[in-house]
This record gives sequence, C-alpha cells and structure tokens, in this order.
Amino acid sequence: MCGIAGIFDLAGHREFNAELLAAMNQTQFHRGPDEGGQFLEPGVALAHRRLSIIDLSSGQQPMSSDDGNLCVVYNGEIYNFRALAEELKAKGYQFRTRCDTEVILYAWQEWGPRCVERFRGMFAFAIYDRREQTLFLARDRFGIKPLFYAVLPDGQLIFGSELKVLKAHPQLPRELEPRAVEDYFALGYIPEPKTIYRGVHKLHPGHTLLLKRGIPVPSSQQYWDIPFASVQLGSEEDTRRELMDRMKEAVDIRMVAEVPLGAFLSGGVDSSAVVAMMAGLQSDPVNTCAIGFDVKQFNETEFARMVADRYKTNHFEQTVSSDDFDLVDILATLYDEPYADSSAIPTYRVCQLARQRVTVALSGDGGDESFAGYRRYRWHMNEEKLRSSLPLGLRKPVFGALGRIYPKADWAPRVFRAKSTFQSLARNSVEAYLHSVSLAKDDQREQLFSERLNRELQGYRAIETFNHYADRSPTEDPLSLIQYLDMKTYLVGDILTKVDRASMAHSLEVRVPLLDHSLMEWVSGLPTDLKLRGQEGKYILKKTMEPLLPNDVLYRSKMGFGVPLANWFRGPLRQRLHSSITEGGLAETGLFNQEYLEKLVGQHLSGRRDHSAVLWSLLMFEATTKHDDFGF
Repeated sequence: MCGIAGIFDLAGHREFNAELLAAMNQTQFHRGPDEGGQFLEPGVALAHRRLSIIDLSSGQQPMSSDDGNLCVVYNGEIYNFRALAEELKAKGYQFRTRCDTEVILYAWQEWGPRCVERFRGMFAFAIYDRREQTLFLARDRFGIKPLFYAVLPDGQLIFGSELKVLKAHPQLPRELEPRAVEDYFALGYIPEPKTIYRGVHKLHPGHTLLLKRGIPVPSSQQYWDIPFASVQLGSEEDTRRELMDRMKEAVDIRMVAEVPLGAFLSGGVDSSAVVAMMAGLQSDPVNTCAIGFDVKQFNETEFARMVADRYKTNHFEQTVSSDDFDLVDILATLYDEPYADSSAIPTYRVCQLARQRVTVALSGDGGDESFAGYRRYRWHMNEEKLRSSLPLGLRKPVFGALGRIYPKADWAPRVFRAKSTFQSLARNSVEAYLHSVSLAKDDQREQLFSERLNRELQGYRAIETFNHYADRSPTEDPLSLIQYLDMKTYLVGDILTKVDRASMAHSLEVRVPLLDHSLMEWVSGLPTDLKLRGQEGKYILKKTMEPLLPNDVLYRSKMGFGVPLANWFRGPLRQRLHSSITEGGLAETGLFNQEYLEKLVGQHLSGRRDHSAVLWSLLMFEATTKHDDFGF
C-alpha cells in the first residue's frame, strides 16, 4: 500500500518547488515507509511513498513508460495484473518489472480512460501523459483507496491520498464547508465528494477525472455502479455452491504477497468466513489477530477463538481497556477532518496488533452491506411493511403527531422506543432510513447549530445526500435501495475510511475480498429473501458457511465493534466533556448553540438521556478543530 501526491498546472508550464512536493509527500510517510520518489518537469510534479508488497526489488514510483511519455503514481493492488500483462504482451508491450504499476501504465496507453474497467482491485492513481498534456485521476469502484483533490486560486490542481497532503500546500484555502458540518452531525462522517473544506473534494468511488491543460476542470466521469440486476440461479443448494466458489476465488487472488500475510478475526460471520476460506487455500496456518475488551458486552474474543481453534491458526489477541480513550487526539490528526465512529479506537488497536506479525491483512468488511447483515435493515423492512400499507395522507399526520408527543426512552430496548418508530413511519422510505442512522436527528441538529450556521446552510439538510443517491439508484426494491444508499455513503465514508486510515497509520495493507466487484455484482442481484429472510440477515451467506463455521458464530446476536461511550462520559471523560463542550472549545467556533450544548451534557450526565453518540461527535469535532484552522 502506498501514498500518492501531486501538482498539475492547469494553465501553463510553471516550475514547481521540489521541496514543497517533498513536504506534501512527507505528511503521508506512514503510508509507505519503504521508499519515496518524485517526478518533476514544467507543469507537473508527482510524488509517491511505497509500502513494498509485490516485486520488492523493483516497481519504484513514480514510474515512467519506456518512451518517457507517461508517468504514474499509484496506491493499491490490481489483483488481475498478471492476466492483463499477458494480454498486453501479446499486443507487443515489453515489461521491465513484475509489478502491477507497470500494467497500469501500458493499460492506459492501450485503452485510455477505459483501462479502469479492466482492473480488478483497489486503487487510486494518477497518470501524466506528456504528449496529450493531460492528467488522469482514477479511484476504485467502492472507494477502498482514497483520493483528495482541489483547484487552487492560481490554477494549480493538487491531489493526494490523504487530506493532510493537500493541507501541506500553503495556498490551500481553509474555508469551512457548512454543508459538511450538517452532514457530519447527521452521519458521523463527511460523505463523498465533500470534505470539511469548501473547494476540496474526494473523488467519487467508481469515477475518473481527466484534466487537460488549458481546459476548465470537467466533472468526474462514472465508469461503474453496483447493478442490482437479477442473476440467473438454480436451486438454493446450487446458489450456495456458486457463492462458495466466488468467495474462494475472491479470497484466493488477494493472498498474493511477498511479505507476511494474515487476517483480522473478530469472531463475526464475515471475518470468520474469510479466515475459513484462507485456511482452505494455503497449507501453512493462517495468521489471525483479534481485539478484546474488558467489558463483557463488547467482547467477542471467545467466538474468534472458536474459529482460530477450528482452523489451528496462529492466533494473537490483545485486550483493550474500557478506558482506552487516549486515542482521541491521535484520531483527530489521523482523519484530518471530523470523524465520529468510535469503533475507530479498536480498529486502530487491531491494526497495531496485526502489524506486529504481518504486512498484509484480509478483512471481512463489506459483508453487512452486501448480504444485508445490519439490524437496522430488519427494523427498516418491518417499518416498510406498515408504511406501505397506509396512505401518506393518513400516515404522516397520525404518526407525525405521535412522534412529537411520545416520550423519548433511550434506555429502553429498541422494540419499546416507539417515539423513533413513529417518527420514521411519518416519513417516506429514504427519509426514514436517514432518520434511523442519524447521530443527531433533524430537530436536534437545528437546535445544536447556532443561528449563524443555520443561516449559512441556506436550508441545506443531510437528506439531500441520500436523495441524490436514491434518485440514481438502479433498484426500487426497498431492501436493495437502503443497501445501495449504504454502499454510496456509510461504506465508503465511514467503514473504508476508518480501515484505511487506521491501517495506514501502522503501514499495514488491508485487503477486502467481500468487496471484490465481480462478487458484489453477483450478490447484488440475488433475490432479497436470500439476504434477509424473516428476521435473519445474511441468510444465504450463513447457510453457505454452515459446513465451515460453528453455529455459535453464524447465528449469535450481532455485537458490533463498539466502545462504552455512555459510561466514559459519565466517568473518566467527564472532565474532558466539560472542558471541550461547555467551557470553551466549541463555543469559540461560533457554530453551536451554547445553551443547547450545556443541556445535552447535563441530561447525559444525570442519566436521564443517552446522548453519547452526539457528544462523541462533538468531542471529535472539537479535537479536530483544535489541531487545525478551519477558518471560523
């Protein structure tokens, strides 16, 4: 895994400063501690940090073509690069290395922008074409690898693997994007293509951007989307066999490495399935690692051990203390912009543990989205049945009124939290799903924000992000629609961002076989009752894995990868909560209603309400702004 950086003059051929390029590249040293390189000529500057995985002796970047016309910097893995190399050799191309970077160069030369359609893997790269005076940026289909870019006021385009690369450029404007603040407090992350800065963007997953000197920056172009198109199936038994074969192949092609390789093993269905596949594909024991907690309701290590014992893996565990909150400030600098998923703490720790043993780790990320594993899917579909049975003219006023007057019961099991259910039933399907996943609900955000911020939002609300994707969804099936929304927002903005930053902080490459695009295209087309059957999520995946995994792993209640936030805020983080939220910090930004902040803290500390998710998002926002200038 690697980091890339660059500057491109959209207007002419100015000379770029090698020291500035080096400084930008140095901010991402952690992404590639093995080697670094630069390429500069009038009008373009490219830089690279390398974590060597394949072809350790060669494959240095930036890499140029034989004729010197092309130059590439690249982050990721192209798993089918050998097959593509053979195809390109048959067309007359000569290769100097055994790495996938050179394949990208000649794939561009042969197929141009459509080369990305042939790549199977995770990637973000930039190719400079001297003859055409173009810079081509591309990102993989799911956004496993990040790519940020911005156009500076003087016509320079800068890009990098992390936001900190761009922030190292002294001309980058630091103007806060109000819509990103609204999105963040709704979702806990800032969804693509926004960043916390106005005018700084993330390249959409499955998109490319072709820049040509002397021409205004165009819109990015989409080259792939999740199809959700029905697939031809035989019996359920045949479907299980096909799923097994497809998963094995997706895992197998991700086990190619010239460095130590292993897997995360949480004890959940997805990571356990990946480990079971790996064990059947190699003769040596699989290296596995797991993080446990000293709080029983958050600890899954006994289930991880079941799988480790069954496959006799080289298993390593580490217990994380229930007060492991010292990472708050580290995480703030790691993510560069507000990020509120508290599971970033154990994710950071499991990557730290894995890197002690391996350089590459396979994970089970993507299984919940593709096979409908989240509990919220079941709740949404239960509500959808009732929602569809009542006309909007009746449903909205009746349930809207009940939602307003019914008392909130954060302490109760969800089945008894009628207020939230009534509020969801008063909304359409997309609005209801956003309501169910929001950290701070619509009315909370309006009270949370200052008059100034509400005014600057100009009526914008986070639902516009969901509506944008819902309008472009290839499916109208209720379950498939919310899976699609998650793949476009939560998967890339939260899950993949979390894993990329946490793993790269430790120079660890993480591969995600369940997000193999060929596998996902097929899975997306399965009938929804093979994903969610009754109240059982991941139905077909669990049935497929029954011969390979214990029922205690497959059919136990989902725990998630969480931390005891509510207890932290009423205990060891109590003082931090006051100093960050009610005694300064956030108040100085002018973005928040101080009276409402104090109300949230008071209600939580008294035990009357559980505001832990919102308070954590506020704490992480304050920690991030403390380390940067957001132009308040």
